[in-house]
Amino acid sequence: MKLIRTEEAVGHVLCHDLTQIIKGDFKGPRFRKGHIVTEADIPVLLSMGKENLYVWEMVPGMVHENDAAERLCRICANANMKRSEVKEGKIELSAACDGLFRVDVARLNAINALDDIMIATRHSNTAVKAGDKLCGTRVIPLVIEEEKLRSAEAIGGGKPLLELLPYRLKTAGVITTGSEVYKGLIQDTFTPVIVEKLKDYGIEMTEHAIVSDEMAMTADAIAQMREKGVDLILCTGGMSVDPDDNTPGAIKMSGAQVITYGAPVLPGAMFLLGYFNDGTPIMGLPGCVMYAGATIFDLILPRVAAGAAVTRADIAAMGNGGLCLGCNPCHWPNCPFGK
Repeated sequence: MKLIRTEEAVGHVLCHDLTQIIKGDFKGPRFRKGHIVTEADIPVLLSMGKENLYVWEMVPGMVHENDAAERLCRICANANMKRSEVKEGKIELSAACDGLFRVDVARLNAINALDDIMIATRHSNTAVKAGDKLCGTRVIPLVIEEEKLRSAEAIGGGKPLLELLPYRLKTAGVITTGSEVYKGLIQDTFTPVIVEKLKDYGIEMTEHAIVSDEMAMTADAIAQMREKGVDLILCTGGMSVDPDDNTPGAIKMSGAQVITYGAPVLPGAMFLLGYFNDGTPIMGLPGCVMYAGATIFDLILPRVAAGAAVTRADIAAMGNGGLCLGCNPCHWPNCPFGK
């Protein structure tokens, strides 16, 4: 930094906050550290008794924190996002719609490994609401070398680090399996839970069938759901290893390509995910979805609702953080489960 006469400070960057005191009215920072002095600021500074200022001596190859934040924001920003104004060298992005938020974690980590640069985000594959914060960007010092920003931009590669996918699926068909429900021996308490969870993602249950444990009957119900053109098919129950648990076999019989039967998530280990040739997803939901606060279904549904293809590798990666701690009361989604 260097000492400079106030009248000569236009275009220079302040090194510290400058406090203004107006008796009986105001006391606080009038100009913040990092502020770039303008012509209009000079009379105000002089009225504050500031005839000399400490400023950063801007040299070629250095970038002010506000300009740096703008460039980092451009590395991150994508469709369906809103940005804040730059404030104290920081810009935040927020969701412009409900949807699935995703992060290219490898590139994010590579950028954050650079000196003096930071981008902080929500967890990838998080369901967000319009207005939710997504990320914040800034550099650590007041000014930063141009070369460091160019390195970050090279890692970005012209493709945004972040993605917000609006929910696409609108309709669902639910098939309740179990002879005890089919014969009316017990009430179906599973379907109402599913209906409520679907609402959070703008999906309506437009078709519902109750079937016995007979594999062929379940497969026929799946075929009927496909004929009616629902966007998502859900089979509830019959997912364990008991002799009467035939839902996985029925889903295979229906012609779906099974991505996984089983997941490294508790609750939800006996979960099944598959896709038909036209891209329609089908899930087999274990009984835990009916009574647990959060399960594998809550982790997968936002991705499927947004039309994001889920692979076997995606499921395998869920083991890290896939253990629900069973808190009472349940704090989902504000908890470590699935993160």
